[in-house]
Amino acid sequence: MVLMATLFVAGAIMGFGALQRFRHHQTTVSPTKPQHTSHLVTCGVYRLSRNPMYLGLLCWLLAWGCYLGGVWVWLGPIMLVVWLTRFQIMPEERLLRARFGDEYARYCLRVRRWC
Repeated sequence: MVLMATLFVAGAIMGFGALQRFRHHQTTVSPTKPQHTSHLVTCGVYRLSRNPMYLGLLCWLLAWGCYLGGVWVWLGPIMLVVWLTRFQIMPEERLLRARFGDEYARYCLRVRRWC
């Protein structure tokens, strides 16, 4: 029960903290329109993870898995990480590298993709 609550709270902090940083810097939060990115956000929760919104979602899914119990529920989080990395994060990274160049490359050296 404690693990489930901790994961839920961590997910909320990561997800909402990321949204707050994007709004503060007035850049897009839409994962379907990364080309509208106007600012590279590297502060707040973005010092811990390059993808705190996705990490927050993963934490919530892990909390849900703790609630449901069983072995098969852990396939969901694994599949989420694989799918998000391949089809969402990697294309976003290519776009950010093209848009922000060396600044983004330095950020990638300092901060991990997930955590």
